[in-house]
Amino acid sequence: MTIALLIFLFPLAYSPGPGNMFFTANGARFGFWATVPANIGYHIATWLVTLAVGAGFLAVFAQYPLVFTSIRIAGALYVLWLAWGLFNAGPMAAGAARVAGFWDGVVLLLLNPKAYVLMGLMYSQFGQPDTLFWVATVFTANNIVAFCLFALVGEVMAKRFGAGQNANRIMGVMLAAVAMWMLFL
Repeated sequence: MTIALLIFLFPLAYSPGPGNMFFTANGARFGFWATVPANIGYHIATWLVTLAVGAGFLAVFAQYPLVFTSIRIAGALYVLWLAWGLFNAGPMAAGAARVAGFWDGVVLLLLNPKAYVLMGLMYSQFGQPDTLFWVATVFTANNIVAFCLFALVGEVMAKRFGAGQNANRIMGVMLAAVAMWMLFL
């Protein structure tokens, strides 16, 4: 089951989304190691929310679709706010931006509708009462690897192509595009 789950999750975790773009941008701006606190926050929240979804949270979304819609809109607005800050950040040496922390990662997960969709899809295929913890753990571990890779890609891009204001604007526009996708998902 684990191999089938990983094959199922691979294209979902490694496709552009709010988390991937967030960690790419932060990796480019501050380097890989600076993304670790936000990554830890994001993935502790991922594991806990994945357990909640597996334990029946999806029933709430099915009965009250406005809850999911509210999370989707709030998440898109949060990602737009992050994109705006990144777009307007000066050159990386300017130091005006702050490194994302643990709670930034938690909030990003909680307001990330792609994560909820992935969890729902995953449990629709692999959800069994006796595998709840295992599925949540595999899902979270797979995402940790994906986000670490995206943060490293961001760092390498910044070193290779420069880390000036133009790089911030490109990342900001990419993050804003993800937010628009989230709004019209």
